[in-house]
Amino acid sequence: MTTGSRRHGETGDAAAAPSVELRDIRKSFGGITAVDGISLVVGQGEFLTLLGPSGCGKTTTLRMIGGFELPTSGEVYIGGQPMGDRPPYRRPVNTVFQNYALFPHLTVGQNVAYGLEMAGVGKKERARRTTEALEMVRLPHVERRKPAELSGGQQQRVALARALVNRPAVLLLDEPLGALDLKLRKAMQMELKALNREVGATFIYVTHDQDEALTMSDRIAVMRDGRVQQLGTPAEMYERPRNRFVADFIGQTNFLAVEVADLDGEWAIGRAAGGQRVRVRRADGTMRGELATLAVRPEKVMLRADAPERPDWNHLEGVLEEAIYLGAHSQYVLRLPADERIIVHRQNRAVGEEEPRLGETTVVVFDPAAATLLND
Repeated sequence: MTTGSRRHGETGDAAAAPSVELRDIRKSFGGITAVDGISLVVGQGEFLTLLGPSGCGKTTTLRMIGGFELPTSGEVYIGGQPMGDRPPYRRPVNTVFQNYALFPHLTVGQNVAYGLEMAGVGKKERARRTTEALEMVRLPHVERRKPAELSGGQQQRVALARALVNRPAVLLLDEPLGALDLKLRKAMQMELKALNREVGATFIYVTHDQDEALTMSDRIAVMRDGRVQQLGTPAEMYERPRNRFVADFIGQTNFLAVEVADLDGEWAIGRAAGGQRVRVRRADGTMRGELATLAVRPEKVMLRADAPERPDWNHLEGVLEEAIYLGAHSQYVLRLPADERIIVHRQNRAVGEEEPRLGETTVVVFDPAAATLLND
């Protein structure tokens, strides 16, 4: 699948000009296909995330962009130029790895300036650009320290400064936050997003963490078995997943079996568990009489006591079998007919508020527009 790109809020030819383009790239190792015909375009200054489980081909794709692996077939273009068999040092890219890859015997300043020195940049210019890069990652005044004297988060910033000091057109990031604790990861996610906007370079980021992808990305490419399953903005991926894999991989989702009884314009009318009627936006290719899957997020479903009088909403009846207090919200699990379950997330209110009782028959409701029909 090939698609253009434009960052949110950008207009004009510069925003639409491709920074990186993959044309039907494939990579095989022996008899194993790691990447199976990926085509996509990444816009100038865009933050694109390759998201997927281990072994889906995302890191191999990144390595082919960087020149660490060569495609078995297909071509990588950067700045409109085919990369062919160019090695990494001859491509306008820099890569940040999870393990930082800093030289322990060099100071922070020497680590950052190393690439400039190898490129023959003069001493005075190296010093200026090194200071500038460290200020960019909010680490001034640490040039004389050794990497071992810094925290994990600071070392990661030094690795970013070293990658940015050469002013690459494209920055490749291979799970660079994987070794950090949760709180520091969250802080670094915001730092990376801000850096992307500040320096204007194209960021291509690899992760298996869905929250990380949703937080930072302009667009996300969800991958599975060497192929892109869906490419779109975080909101598109979350609100309108194209198939069950995407819906299940990004966020928590309820899946209900539905038999499509009728079609009404953009809507499908069907029967869910126990013959209960549901109305949902139809997917491409939906046919009368087919079995499909209804996907709806737990926060889109409401217990009847919380819901307005909306007869046009979907109403499902079940027995409440689980209630879990999770701080900001509570999670309820209802057992529907045909032994299906539906999960409801409800924001917690006042302490002592009356809660639905386990074992009681309860009705849940949701807006038809909040659900997606998947005919995988």
